[in-house]
Amino acid sequence: MPTYSASETLDLPVASSETAGFPTVLRGLRGRVVGFAASAVWMVFGLSCWWREDLGDWTRTNEVAIGALVIAGVLLVASIAGLWSERAAALVRHRAPWLVVLGAVFSVWEVATAKLGWLPLPFFPPPQAIVEVFTDDLPKLLDSVISSIKLQLGGYAIGAGLGFITGVSIGWSRAVGYWVHPLLRFIGPLPATAWLPIAFFAFPSSWSASTFLIALATGFPVTVLTWSGVASVSNAYYDVARTLGAKPSFLVFKVAIPAALPHVFVGLFMGLGASFAVLVVAEMMGVKSGLGWYLQWAQGWASYSNMYAALLVMSLLCSGAITLLFKVRDRLLIWQKGVVKW
Repeated sequence: MPTYSASETLDLPVASSETAGFPTVLRGLRGRVVGFAASAVWMVFGLSCWWREDLGDWTRTNEVAIGALVIAGVLLVASIAGLWSERAAALVRHRAPWLVVLGAVFSVWEVATAKLGWLPLPFFPPPQAIVEVFTDDLPKLLDSVISSIKLQLGGYAIGAGLGFITGVSIGWSRAVGYWVHPLLRFIGPLPATAWLPIAFFAFPSSWSASTFLIALATGFPVTVLTWSGVASVSNAYYDVARTLGAKPSFLVFKVAIPAALPHVFVGLFMGLGASFAVLVVAEMMGVKSGLGWYLQWAQGWASYSNMYAALLVMSLLCSGAITLLFKVRDRLLIWQKGVVKW
């Protein structure tokens, strides 16, 4: 019986070594066009900075234009490299859509503010005005960032620690739950900012009062979610551990807490967002430094470019904190991989 090769049976040509790279190039073209589009959009943004004279006196227009053109060049080189390198193509494919959107937004922002004045000043400063803040007012901004980080970390750590201990205690002990649960129902639903007058009266300094408010905003969600996690642990886990001779301390630290960690991290994420909101309000009310104070100072002088720069820094700080918390969660809950889709 005659035998046929796979190519003869399916009537498909066999790729030779000379043409083996050609399909790779064709596959590289598909899905990589967005990288060239991102490069073109950022080039448009850079050229728009030089399109005509600025309507205001901003000193960083040339730097912004050069930076945009450098980004456009990097994207162009990465897109060309992606035609032959799958790794470079994957990087471009993943980031290019957002880079297209950002480049388009910056281009419209530049034209509508610095060039044509469609958006009124000083409420809508151009991109180069924001860059000026980071170059000319950097010492004051950095000092505010450092003060906010110190205050945020202190309050968040205290609130998360006390909330975790309280949640474990309520979930494990009925006696503790009997006394603490009514207090949670009374204090927890109230926003932390509602306690501003009492906090600034009861504590000796605005710093300690702000720390208390941040800890309060963090502690409630951590307490409730930790309590829920401990209370939802299956009794079968405890029965198996007791059968093997486990003591109560082992049941708490080796069974209840590890099983409740997914709930704990949900509470930590919720507390992080709440603590940042309280941080801004607390620094506006009494603290003499920090990003909240910087926002109030910029608003008082109608310096909206400084205000937007501070908001951008706050957003980056919050995003960085969330990313760090995700890393810690992935490290501690590595046993969940394969069970829960991340």
